[in-house]
Amino acid sequence: MSEKVTPAESAVDESRTVRLTIPAKPEYITISRLALTGLARVRPLADDTLADLKLALTEATSNSVRHAYANGEGRVQISFELREDRLIVEVSDDGAGFESASTQKADGDGFGEDELSEGGLGIAIIRSIADELEIGTASGGGSRLRFTKLL
Repeated sequence: MSEKVTPAESAVDESRTVRLTIPAKPEYITISRLALTGLARVRPLADDTLADLKLALTEATSNSVRHAYANGEGRVQISFELREDRLIVEVSDDGAGFESASTQKADGDGFGEDELSEGGLGIAIIRSIADELEIGTASGGGSRLRFTKLL
């Protein structure tokens, strides 16, 4: 006897997405790190992987906090998409944005680190941790940084 699986039964959600919006102030960056730590309870991660992801997230979020808004007022949107085989983190804002950004993959072609982080090492750190990295313009303007870590 064989069982037949209907499309509704086989359409199991293989990803979980958590969205977080924080004020663009340094003291709120810790909240994004806590959210990431909470995801590690849903999908256990090796300690070194979690530490690397926290560092990449801190660099991405700090970039928006430091550079997006001239007056220090604004918001940073962070989303975590947890899939069976990867974690996708996206950090975006409605601020000034990357000057040269136009949804390009930051794989060494297109623009240099100093164009993206005003001489900082943040993008280089994220690139060394992530398996994929995209830097571009957010849908409403501003910047969008998306990185993927294979698990």
